Amino acid sequence: MPFADFKVPEKTLTTKQKEKIVTRTTELFVEIYGERARANTMVLVEDVTDGGWGISGNVLTLATLGQATEEATEDGSGAAGAA
Repeated sequence: MPFADFKVPEKTLTTKQKEKIVTRTTELFVEIYGERARANTMVLVEDVTDGGWGISGNVLTLATLGQATEEATEDGSGAAGAA
């Protein structure tokens, strides 16, 4: 079973963006493994608590990355860095 695990800072992606990650990742596995992979592909998009991750020994927060947008604070799903 193909499996992809995306860990992202909380409040940085909207629900729609998370759905796009799931859909496009599934399509990538289907492209690689064939249609048989679609029914068994699992994609997990995990929100990591603010300050719960870091790079090069430095803890990262939304403040260091740029604040979450209004949508993130209104519906809790995030939107900073929307693509």
